[in-house]
Amino acid sequence: MKRPRILVLTGYGINCEHETAHAFNLSAVGGDAVTLHVTDLIAKPEQLDGFHVLALPGGFSFGDDISAGIVLATKLRYRLAEPLSKFLRDGKLVIGICNGFQALVRLGLLPATSQAWQQDATLTANDSGKFEDRWVYLQINPACPSPFVQDINQCYLPVRHGEGKFVPRSPEILQQLQQQQLIAARYCAPNGEAASYPWNPNGSVDDIAAVCDPSGRVFGLMPHPEAYTHRVQHPRWTRESLPEEGMGVQIFRNAVSFARSHVM
Repeated sequence: MKRPRILVLTGYGINCEHETAHAFNLSAVGGDAVTLHVTDLIAKPEQLDGFHVLALPGGFSFGDDISAGIVLATKLRYRLAEPLSKFLRDGKLVIGICNGFQALVRLGLLPATSQAWQQDATLTANDSGKFEDRWVYLQINPACPSPFVQDINQCYLPVRHGEGKFVPRSPEILQQLQQQQLIAARYCAPNGEAASYPWNPNGSVDDIAAVCDPSGRVFGLMPHPEAYTHRVQHPRWTRESLPEEGMGVQIFRNAVSFARSHVM
């Protein structure tokens, strides 16, 4: 069986690249992921053509200076805009996790309700005024067009961020997100109902935890699916009977399966 190739960016404070590559490379997922420094991609942008999925992992790129993800977004915009645009025109997939999500939002590639490269939302400081490191429940939107969240109902994943509050640029943008079903996942209480703190860890408008672009192929989320791929990563694994596969795996499996059938 063909293994879609995944490029996982690293460098400048990105620090979840190994976990992200590991998730894609799991035998249950079937990807072929490699890590590459941002500088090396800028030096030879044609390398991007050889991949089917681009992953921007979590971390603290450029120390979150100015605002989380903005320096990385600026570097990508001014050094890789055309290669990235071609990657998207070719129908390939992009995922941004935590800091990677912040960068995609600041790039204007998410949610891209107006047009690509125009910023329609932001991820700003948590309402709590502090860094939030906890596990949260997500309710997946079954009508969302993104292949990343297919066949998932609810999942339990960790968050760790100081700037995770999703705020659309205007009420009209929020309405577009809702009407076009671009809100891929919302924070929820354990019973699936609307969340309040701490289940919504940052105060995101409409409990938004993940969004996609209108094509569904660009996807970003604040929680870390790569941090729950194995049973022993669950905070209560010694006290509960859990399946060996963590809930984050399905997101990566979906991406690889879609890339194999629609991109390769």
